[in-house]
Amino acid sequence: MGFKIGQINSESELIRQCKRQDRRAQKLLYEQQAPVMLTVCRRYISDVDMAEEMMLSGFVKVFGKIDQFKGEGSFQGWIRRIMVTTCLEWIRNNRQLYKEVDLDEINPAVDFETADQSLEAEDLMQMIQELPQGYRTIFNLYAIEGYNHKEIAEQLEISVNTSKSQLSRARSLLQKKLVENERELKRRDNGS
Repeated sequence: MGFKIGQINSESELIRQCKRQDRRAQKLLYEQQAPVMLTVCRRYISDVDMAEEMMLSGFVKVFGKIDQFKGEGSFQGWIRRIMVTTCLEWIRNNRQLYKEVDLDEINPAVDFETADQSLEAEDLMQMIQELPQGYRTIFNLYAIEGYNHKEIAEQLEISVNTSKSQLSRARSLLQKKLVENERELKRRDNGS
């Protein structure tokens, strides 16, 4: 990252200035990180306005807790974790997403071999975005953020089995979407 605004010419200097509550540095940090962090929030919250609100709330927390960043690890990763936690808090407080499902009802066999090789990452992210809120949240936490089921259960105040079943259902829906996408691509290719 290249910083060259006034006295701020490095990430460590930007952090130091933000710790001093320098509004100019906070604005610069926000401008640099907001696009990435909005994408993170959108992975958890499909409503664009609410995702933006959670991102803004997350930045308030970032600026309020910036003294806790000790320079260990990625600063962007530290901010990202705050954004994810902020979104999870909102999701927990808006419990319209979880349904307990017996794991015996789930078909765990997922065959991604049928997915078209030309599927773009953007297409996959759109498919993930179309998942129901609960499925999308658990899928993001498990597959993208790297949480295990116990950690997800603790974060969302759900059972481990609920986490597992939501992930299984998310994978199943994604598999169906991938198969549908491949059929559509084949239909287009055969029609041209």
